[in-house]
Amino acid sequence: MAAGGYQGSLIIKGTSTSNGTISATNFNRAHFVRIQTTAANNTITLKESDGSTVGSLILHDAGDSVVIEKKPTQTLETTGNAVGSAVGSPR
Repeated sequence: MAAGGYQGSLIIKGTSTSNGTISATNFNRAHFVRIQTTAANNTITLKESDGSTVGSLILHDAGDSVVIEKKPTQTLETTGNAVGSAVGSPR
């Protein structure tokens, strides 16, 4: 992966969230979500609809991004400021 995050093609499937902490959203039941951190050392957590944690990862530098595959009912949240949007693959 290139420095700074994902550099491939994506289909945009929704409006980006406003910059801020992302709190337990399923991004309109999206299967793929792109998260870009605007804060350093930002923990991204994937949870089941009942609130149990599936897993987490850390985006180290502001500007880092990741595309996360999830089930429609699963939610994502961040510990710091970030933006996120539902995306799809152009395959």
